[in-house]
Amino acid sequence: MQRHAVLSRLITGAAGLRRRRQTPSASVSPSLFSSSSKRLDHPDERRASASRASTSAPSAPRYVLGIETSCDDTAAAVVSESGEVLGESILSSVDLQAKFGGVVPNLARQAHEDAIDGVVAEALHAAQLEPPDLSGVAVTIGPGLSLCLKVGVLKAREVAHLGGCPLIPVHHMEAHALVARALAAASSYDDDPSSSAQPAPAFPFLALLVSGGHNLLVLVEGLGVYKILGTTLDDAVGEAYDKVARLLGLDLSRGGGPAVEELALSGDAEAHAFPVPLKNSRDKAKNCDFSFAGLKTSVRTAVERTIGIGGGGGGGLEVGEEAARAKVKADIAASFQRVAVEHLCLRTRTAVLWARETHPGLGEIVVAGGVASNRTLRRELEALALDLDLKLVCPPPRYCTDNGVMVAWTGMERLRAGVGVGECPETPRPEEGEWVELRPRWPLGDLDPRCSQQRQKIRSAKTKNIKMSLTQETALLMAADKARLQRT
Repeated sequence: MQRHAVLSRLITGAAGLRRRRQTPSASVSPSLFSSSSKRLDHPDERRASASRASTSAPSAPRYVLGIETSCDDTAAAVVSESGEVLGESILSSVDLQAKFGGVVPNLARQAHEDAIDGVVAEALHAAQLEPPDLSGVAVTIGPGLSLCLKVGVLKAREVAHLGGCPLIPVHHMEAHALVARALAAASSYDDDPSSSAQPAPAFPFLALLVSGGHNLLVLVEGLGVYKILGTTLDDAVGEAYDKVARLLGLDLSRGGGPAVEELALSGDAEAHAFPVPLKNSRDKAKNCDFSFAGLKTSVRTAVERTIGIGGGGGGGLEVGEEAARAKVKADIAASFQRVAVEHLCLRTRTAVLWARETHPGLGEIVVAGGVASNRTLRRELEALALDLDLKLVCPPPRYCTDNGVMVAWTGMERLRAGVGVGECPETPRPEEGEWVELRPRWPLGDLDPRCSQQRQKIRSAKTKNIKMSLTQETALLMAADKARLQRT
């Protein structure tokens, strides 16, 4: 089959969407991935591996296409077994979503449907590959918005069928955690001269995953072996940044996080004494969980008292006092960011101590997810890592946000290990009534017993067992009384 004949079946276009980036990465030496990993079952695994994965010649080059559509970015990328990014493409509907103050699932789905064919075709074209050249197609099946996930899964199935290769389901947050293993050696930031190339993190390592929907501290013990040391009790830090940006009336076209970060540069971080979440709350102060709801409320109160919601008036300043208003907004942004970052760092410090109880030699921490591109967070984590004799590994900013490379690389890791690899789809589209597997809510791993959520589950289970025991005891007593009455 000719290349153009295959690609023509994939392209439909993506009008009205914004191309966020398409940058080939430097290749990563294969030696970086020589460290062994535990080959345990993928949470979704039903088959050990596909026939293609098990019969491929060891010397044959292997390539994996990754597809990501969990939220508002439509992304695809092709990586080699050595970690080289051969081609990638991404379109974002963030401008469209910003008009509605956040992601609207139906709009996001339509944007994915408009973009997916062109994005996948462009990634393959940049890699100079056709579907039959692929060794696998990896796709995010969760967590995320189900309407959006389905678009990517259906496209991945089509390409895998065309290529005769296995379909590899991927957990979105696992992909964020593992992308540093492919890109660490090339992680000198174009705009950050203080960064330098680093070797890929070897298992085990600690991962701080921070985004708009997730806030996790994860002990990554091996491929598919994840222990959640801490999670958010309410909101994720990325959602908090977005909320603060809306309260201050900032432009959300680039995202709330970058908008607040930029504004904070001109503000006084000590201007507002916002309380650090959970710092003085007995048991919760001693664990690794996060909370940002209270901090958001504190910021809202400060905004209402000074400049009014949206920064347009109604607070303590008059509408005409623009210079003073801008200064107050910058001070609020800087003060919020200082407290949010301090909260993240305090919990990360505790997580390192917990992780070293079982892995004394733990020497690396990976920070990933959209908020990981925040310079203040990276700087403070660097200081924390130095204090704890750790090496901090940060992907380049363009790979902190959602992208196809992280999905493709996770698929490659699973293909190499023979873990969680599905079969080649028999048909390009699901048959009538066929189940399409999506996991909008999908835990990455088990919660550590010291997590607040896990402790609450244990308490709830104990209470339930006590109630059941009392009910059973009452039933037995009633039965005994009834039998005694019958005998008399």
